[in-house]
Amino acid sequence: MTTILLARHGQASFGQENYDRLSELGETQAKMLGQHYANTQRRIDAIFTGNLVRQQDSARHFWQGYQPFAQANNDDMAIATVINFDEPDSYILPQFDEFNHKDVFVKSAGDFDNQAEISAEIANAQSPNRRLAELFDQAMQRWHGGNNDQDYIESWPQFNERAQQALEQVRTKIADMRLDQNSTVLVFTSGGVIAAITAQLLSQGSQTAYQLNKSLVNTGVTSITLKSQRAHLLSLNEYSHLFSEGKQFVTWR
Repeated sequence: MTTILLARHGQASFGQENYDRLSELGETQAKMLGQHYANTQRRIDAIFTGNLVRQQDSARHFWQGYQPFAQANNDDMAIATVINFDEPDSYILPQFDEFNHKDVFVKSAGDFDNQAEISAEIANAQSPNRRLAELFDQAMQRWHGGNNDQDYIESWPQFNERAQQALEQVRTKIADMRLDQNSTVLVFTSGGVIAAITAQLLSQGSQTAYQLNKSLVNTGVTSITLKSQRAHLLSLNEYSHLFSEGKQFVTWR
């Protein structure tokens, strides 16, 4: 039984000009996941990521935490080079990229003419973070609603189809690598992709995907098993590697 682990990236730079980079806490979260898997002797046979910086860097910091702890805790544990950072084409699967949140945000802000006006609205609010969250929630509801699909670079139906293709892509990679039936493959991706794949496995639609997305923790892991060429949801959003160290490590951005 092959297991695919879909890990959300570590905490990124929510509210900053460049969201696509890990915060210091995000780097720590990814290392904590690596250390946790090493300490619990969770063998990882291959690692893939999307093309985004925060996804790739999460894999790098995971590997920094995983490899030395695994070697120290169990000399017999297989520590093969399951990811080669010198060959991006071997581990980057762009289908696992997140949706274009800037496009979704701007296209949905009907009361504002451009990004500068949105930024001013947020900066002048009594609670900027809360106002940002409110506006983003409105944007997501519109994107998922299905009445304005023509407005977006990538509509929700198009994104959802890409997310399902991403799962098929990693299944093809597993077959090409000729991994054994008990292999475990880890993919660093983003909340939207994980939510779309999970909703599909549960035979649910866009609103379920949106609610799932809001609950996904940074470096939380969703497990999918492959049996007889069919995918089955095993667990959702597991983050004991964070919670055991303290609530301050648990984030959703």
